[in-house]
Amino acid sequence: MNTKRLIVISLTLSTLLMGSVTQIQAASGDDITVYSSRKEHLIQPLFDQFTKQTGIEVNYLTGSGGDLIERLKLEGSNTPADMFMTVDAGDLWYAGTQNIFQSVNTQTIKSNIPSYLRDPKGLWTGLSVRARTIVYSTERVNPSELSTYSDLASSNWNKKLCLRTSKKIYTKSLVASIIHNHGEEQASKVISGWVDNLAAVPNAKDSHVMDAIIAGQCDVGLVNTYYYGRLIEKTPDAPVKLFWANQETTGVHVNVSGAGITKHASNPSGATQLLEWLSSAEAQAIYGSLNKEYPANQNIGSDEIVSSWGSFKQDKMNLSITGILQADAVKLMQRLGYK
Repeated sequence: MNTKRLIVISLTLSTLLMGSVTQIQAASGDDITVYSSRKEHLIQPLFDQFTKQTGIEVNYLTGSGGDLIERLKLEGSNTPADMFMTVDAGDLWYAGTQNIFQSVNTQTIKSNIPSYLRDPKGLWTGLSVRARTIVYSTERVNPSELSTYSDLASSNWNKKLCLRTSKKIYTKSLVASIIHNHGEEQASKVISGWVDNLAAVPNAKDSHVMDAIIAGQCDVGLVNTYYYGRLIEKTPDAPVKLFWANQETTGVHVNVSGAGITKHASNPSGATQLLEWLSSAEAQAIYGSLNKEYPANQNIGSDEIVSSWGSFKQDKMNLSITGILQADAVKLMQRLGYK
């Protein structure tokens, strides 16, 4: 696509979509263009290393996942994007339902990334893992009191629980996994108990959940582990710790950031080469160090700080289910008053 054509598309779509995106330059025939909801500082080091090794330039545009999906739909066959990257399997699943991806099932990706972190049809693959588990006050909670996500609904935690708002995709995906693992009737009891045990209105961010625990507003909460990593980097002596939920049952709920090759990619072979490289041990190590996430390629170790939190059993539910059951999760939370 030439420069003039790309600028026209960018300017036209900017009037149609909410939010803002970063402008990208037109790609040459051998270059790869990526649309990413991951922020620039989390993807540029990866792309720079890929270019250093292969000589293939990577152009990228960043913005919100929802806006970029709508952009891809509007651009259709005229899109300059060869790859779409975003966070949460629920969003990846939704993108797959919008006819944005093409199927990619290379042996390299299959060997590097376990099947439960990939779309069953090969539309997308997870590239980094974030665990959503319990965080607790080391000043007011004995970890022997903790066990499962469901137990946080018990009377032991009455007015002691802080949660993130139900509107966030991470919450929707966790509740979808509870519906899958325990059935809707049991999931309803869990969510109802959570709502009864809330110490305050649900928070906008996981960091706010930990701030509330530190301030004494509540004793326990649920967070993605990389938020905890960011906190500990800045405040090593913060009086909070992680507890690995459901270790005797289903395992900790995990989610991914991931990517897929767009249906109308102009350089699908180059994009596939990039996707395979992103699943490699070298790229996975970079992923982990940038955002304190776990590698999706489980043949390598985690970042030093992440490894210090200890190992845990993961829930191996295929993550496409978080998207399939997302509407059910939303309806359940709305019915039970989880705001």
